[in-house]
Amino acid sequence: MAFEGFHRHMHYRVAVGIATTGRRPILHSVLPHLLHQSQPVDEIVICAAADDDVDPAALGALSGRTRVVFSERGLCRQRNRILECVGEADILLFLDDDFLVAPSYVEETVRIFREYPDVVMSTGTVDADGILGPGIPLEDGLRIIRTRSDAPPSGGEQPVYNGYGCNMAIRMSTVRGYGLRFDENLPLYGWLEDVDFSRQLARHGRIVRSQRQRGVHLGTKTGRTSGIRLGYSQIANPVYLMRKKTMSPRHAAPQIMRNLVANTVKIFRPEPWVDRRGRLSGNMRALADLVRGRLAPQNVTVLE
Repeated sequence: MAFEGFHRHMHYRVAVGIATTGRRPILHSVLPHLLHQSQPVDEIVICAAADDDVDPAALGALSGRTRVVFSERGLCRQRNRILECVGEADILLFLDDDFLVAPSYVEETVRIFREYPDVVMSTGTVDADGILGPGIPLEDGLRIIRTRSDAPPSGGEQPVYNGYGCNMAIRMSTVRGYGLRFDENLPLYGWLEDVDFSRQLARHGRIVRSQRQRGVHLGTKTGRTSGIRLGYSQIANPVYLMRKKTMSPRHAAPQIMRNLVANTVKIFRPEPWVDRRGRLSGNMRALADLVRGRLAPQNVTVLE
């Protein structure tokens, strides 16, 4: 009981980690909205791949609590660099550079980690996800946030298989204690790196999704991986994670089939914002490598 009381009254230091590459305009459009949190974040760490990914002069009121660090390009590499830089944080909230959080998001995150010491990761409810379509303009995303924020908070936490990489909070004592890292064998965009990291954490506690942590994923299309490379990763990465045993066959197989079918069916009438031809070509290259015994996520780095 005394241990539970300690958790309920301790101060939780919260850091936000953002990996970004070639998306400076959207990063600087979204960042200021972190100032509107009902519980302020203690630190923001931005990991960029190039000097011109971030303009320090544009950080404004956030400059005093923001650090910009650099690593080689690659989501896993950049997130690992962030893990190295938040030594004093109790909670690290990974956000995509185009994810808008509701004003109570950080407060709700702290509540979950305080009330449930066995929770090692939480992920929020995405009220609108532009990754599934052409993307959501910033003003539309803010309007959705305002509309949802006017409603009283409701619902609770449900167990989930993995966090959603665009918004997932982790308990840093668990990460440090077990030396957990993102798998840098998943290069560039990462593709399923959130599943891999989630399942590493799941060995040590619970993963939950909360209906009270809310946000909007704008799904900005600039700075994304090419269609061929993404298509290759859609096959190679889940196969790799199955072999690694951080993704079960019952989760990986439907993931592979869903993408393969979608790319095949939609190649004749592709969405304007999706390179279906490139993705299908990448799928086929990956399947050919699978048959030849050469399939590996790292192969995307040499694809055109």
